[in-house]
Amino acid sequence: MDGRKRGLKGLERFTGFKDSIQVRLSLWLSLAILLVALLAGVFSFVAAFQEANELQDDMLRQVSVLFDRQHLPVPHLGDKGRLAHSDEEARVIVQLVSQGTAGGAGPDAGQPLALPAAVPDGIQTLTIKNERYRVLVRTLSAGDRIVVAQETGIRDEIARDGALRTTLPFLVLVPILLLIVADLVRKMFRPIAVLSEEIDERGEQELHPLPQDHLPAEVRPFVVAINRLLGRVSQSMETQRRFVADAAHELRSPLTALSLQAERLAGTEMSENARARLATLRQGIERGRGLLEQLLSLARAQSSVPAPTAPVSVQRVYRHVLEDLMPLAEARRIDIGVEGESDALVFASEVDLVTIVKNLVDNAIRYTPEGGRVDLSVQTRRDEAILQVKDSGSGIAPEERGRVFDPFYRVLGNDAIGSGLGLSIVRTIADRIGAQVGIGYADEPARKGLSVTVTVRLAGAGSR
Repeated sequence: MDGRKRGLKGLERFTGFKDSIQVRLSLWLSLAILLVALLAGVFSFVAAFQEANELQDDMLRQVSVLFDRQHLPVPHLGDKGRLAHSDEEARVIVQLVSQGTAGGAGPDAGQPLALPAAVPDGIQTLTIKNERYRVLVRTLSAGDRIVVAQETGIRDEIARDGALRTTLPFLVLVPILLLIVADLVRKMFRPIAVLSEEIDERGEQELHPLPQDHLPAEVRPFVVAINRLLGRVSQSMETQRRFVADAAHELRSPLTALSLQAERLAGTEMSENARARLATLRQGIERGRGLLEQLLSLARAQSSVPAPTAPVSVQRVYRHVLEDLMPLAEARRIDIGVEGESDALVFASEVDLVTIVKNLVDNAIRYTPEGGRVDLSVQTRRDEAILQVKDSGSGIAPEERGRVFDPFYRVLGNDAIGSGLGLSIVRTIADRIGAQVGIGYADEPARKGLSVTVTVRLAGAGSR
């Protein structure tokens, strides 16, 4: 059953990944953040690029105003005026507008830029000798026209660098923002995950309401509905258990009366054939009484009981069980006893522990051939006590060990009288008190005998 639970968990994780609100919310928020960041980055880049170009155009205007107001002479040095080791593309060219045709001889011949005389005033972008320039043409107050120009390559590079530095915070902060959003979404859904784990770890009989504290308002109605369903299931199971217990209790009286009548009938004179039939009848009555007792034990095992308040001695439980079942063992000439003198204090109800051990020992006596052996023992390991009941019977094959805990299931080919409820009662109580039940061969090499172990938490040990 544990393997089946793990398989179901894996399937839930696989299918839940596609249908998870948390995953979808994180994904859509991440996409929205990326889209907004992309649009903001593009807008910031374009705005910064245009701003850088406008600043550079303003620099050309300031240079032209400087020459006009200070009446500076326009140099005719061409490229010779550039400082050594300076960047050629970063230079600002200042020259007079040639009065002749482009490239013609004249007073302005040999200047860096060959511009036509008809070039209009203002800022414009021109291609001169396969190079693009940003050109400002201005008419000075003295009547001369000057040109202030700069190559567009360096301007664009400076503008792009400035724009990229503007968008750099987006590139750094967006991944951090995505991680923060994913973490916030995970923390917001953490109460739901905790609630799911709490439900998944519950036993079959744990039908108490789910906690509603610290849950989102959107989830609380769903939890309230689950609690109502758990209440209805608990009430239905309680009604079923009460019906089984009441029916078994009511049937005890007529069976007791039949048993008394059979005993009285046995005291009368009758033929051997009639006496044999009476023996069969009495055996059937005793089997029915045993079945009713087992049904009552199963109903009590399935009902909720108060938590234990004091530790229980395993050796004390063994003595109590042996006192009750010793007559049955002697009748079948079974050698029964406790191996060793070690004891352990376990945190469990004494009634529950007695019921578990009694059913195990009763099964061992009934399914062990006459003259066989039944041994009880207890060992401690870390924070656990291991109760073991071994017999010298035929054992249970591995393929049937998963079914022997089902109600009314009995191993085929066995003539022992039983109801098939003993191991079901053991498993029910063990699940309720948090114990583990294991089945194996008492003699593994020979594949004979049955060994049943019950692992219970020691008193004082932490909860598992």
